[in-house]
Amino acid sequence: MKNSLYLFVFVLMSSCTNQSTIPYPETTKGEVKDTYFGTEVADPYRWLEDDNSAETAAWVEEQNKVTFNYLEALPYREEIKGQLTDLMDYPKHGTPFKRAGKYFYFKNNGLQNQNVLYRTEKLGEEAEVILDPNTFSEDGTIALSGVELSEDGRYLVYMVAKSGSDWNEIFVKDLETGKLLDDQIQWVKFSGLAWYNNGFYYSAYDRPEEGTELSESNQYQKIYYHQLGTSQAEDQLIMEDQDKPKRMFGAEVTEDKRFLLVSVSEASHGNALSVKDLTRTNAAYVSLMDRLDYEFHVQDNVGDNLFVRTNYKAPKYRLVKIDVKHPEEENWVETIPEKDEVLQTVSFVGGRIVAEYMKDAHSVVEVYDYDGALEYEIELPGLGSVGQFSGKKEEPEAFYSYSSYNTPGEIYQFDVETQESSLFYRPEVKFNPDDFIVKQEFFTSKDGTRVPMFIVHKKGLKLDGTNPTLLYGYGGFNVSLTPSFSTTRMVFIDNGGVYVVANLRGGGEYGEDWHQAGTKLNKQNVFDDCIAAAEYLIAEKYTSSEKLALMGGSNGGLLVGAVINQRPELFQVGLPAVGVMDMLRFHKFTIGWAWAGDYGTSEDSQEMFEYLYGYSPYHNIREDLDYPAVLVTTADHDDRVVPAHSFKYIARLQERHSGSQPTLIRIDTKAGHGAGKPTAKVIEEYTDVWSFLFFHLGMRM
Repeated sequence: MKNSLYLFVFVLMSSCTNQSTIPYPETTKGEVKDTYFGTEVADPYRWLEDDNSAETAAWVEEQNKVTFNYLEALPYREEIKGQLTDLMDYPKHGTPFKRAGKYFYFKNNGLQNQNVLYRTEKLGEEAEVILDPNTFSEDGTIALSGVELSEDGRYLVYMVAKSGSDWNEIFVKDLETGKLLDDQIQWVKFSGLAWYNNGFYYSAYDRPEEGTELSESNQYQKIYYHQLGTSQAEDQLIMEDQDKPKRMFGAEVTEDKRFLLVSVSEASHGNALSVKDLTRTNAAYVSLMDRLDYEFHVQDNVGDNLFVRTNYKAPKYRLVKIDVKHPEEENWVETIPEKDEVLQTVSFVGGRIVAEYMKDAHSVVEVYDYDGALEYEIELPGLGSVGQFSGKKEEPEAFYSYSSYNTPGEIYQFDVETQESSLFYRPEVKFNPDDFIVKQEFFTSKDGTRVPMFIVHKKGLKLDGTNPTLLYGYGGFNVSLTPSFSTTRMVFIDNGGVYVVANLRGGGEYGEDWHQAGTKLNKQNVFDDCIAAAEYLIAEKYTSSEKLALMGGSNGGLLVGAVINQRPELFQVGLPAVGVMDMLRFHKFTIGWAWAGDYGTSEDSQEMFEYLYGYSPYHNIREDLDYPAVLVTTADHDDRVVPAHSFKYIARLQERHSGSQPTLIRIDTKAGHGAGKPTAKVIEEYTDVWSFLFFHLGMRM
């Protein structure tokens, strides 16, 4: 009976998927044109960039009406939502960290919209709630985005973000009295928190003009110091550069509170670094690195010596020791030289250096002494990812997380002296991890480059070319896609899907050379890698083009848009999320200008303009192509990649595409780029996305 019902619904829905039968809203076309190096480029949907206009609001409402009418008629929606809810309903435990002799950790009882911060004197005993973000709003759309504790553990400084925006507010809570102080800081963005004495350092911007908060270009960032009990207007300005509006500044303080570290950047990758000795009155800043094109991060200090992880003269990173009294490069001591693997993180625990490496996109952890002599390797449970070790350099105890595609968030307690890891917490999930296979395979890209991919599926898979398969990629900004767990993803895999993550060039999986091979005039390598991954999956009989979907978010949304323009016949479904779709104008909104390090801009040169114009998803939608089924997802408070990218892209796709598949956009409200999204909204979104995917790949439940 169930199969008959599915067949009936499938036939009914198939008649509604024809592009010509979907009542898309009429999208007005303007006459806007720009000229780049003598080339005239039409931008008929420029008006959709105005996120405050009544016309844009009406267009959004009409698009959502069409999309949700379509999605709500799809089969298995309730079953998908039920399985999502059931799988997500398990306790989740964060990695404990120690401050002022007490343990702190985040925990979620299962379906809480936001994780809750706890404190305890002793692990294993009852803990007290010290901050519950679920009380910030009824719908969970106000999220915690950062925390810092005073040295004595009395004050909790925390940042919150509303509706997914990158804008943060800072609050201070007295943990002795449980009361919120009057201290409140606004217009904070891309900032850390660094406690010192009776206050903290943070980064902020000037108040934007009303109505431009979510789209105005972010410029003139500054570092401030806030003293408890004072107003924001009284905060001390620490660092700014009025001559360089795109300079970004970040402040950290070493664990012993001796050094203030100030990083300076102008792009998403690379930074200059200077240091100030806070124990000396009127001490001057000492520059450790003036250049902005390398990563330069202090991991900790031992006395006068700063240990810095850097890719300067080491594309896969190394650890160098710098004496602040003699900071010249000729005096640096290379503590851990560059290796074949990429040095990801460095932690100082119990008089040892714990170094986490990335080997073929999965974790390897080694322990060294302070002179850089390798002592031993920490054995890990399998092919997975390790979170940074939380511990103190004077104490032997540390904690770390381990996860893989079929292993959710295990926490291990590590003793440096005994060299042993013991399981501290293992989630009780509602599936058997042993029912699934996680493996790594390699494919060859267009230019002969060997590229890895992770493949996850249930045991018993037949390589007959009929398996519904979801290929996920990113390929940019030095971001490495290492094994991770997602309950939302398990719904797809548990119902017979094959989930694939391709480690495309542009990421950091093999160091800075791998990153640069997918940037600027090399960006086509990323798309070629993705196309080669799809061809490999089809050739190896994992799937076929009728059963293959492509998914990616942000820079990965750009990937989806560009690849389905170039090779639409390879895919049945395209799922671009919060994507960068207009490559000629991305740098004109919020923090978009900082992406020029990866992309270049249309104003750099004629060569750069022509290259961007040649692959920009918005500008390369053609009328003669039969596109796959497309569901674009974005959100009204996304001020990282403004939703105008997705608006303009789908407007042109609906205008030009005359094939048989639907081209829809789902525009979420009170949501942003993704960070801090409440559990309820995650369930709603993936109910829609999986319903669309299941239907168009012919999956059943």
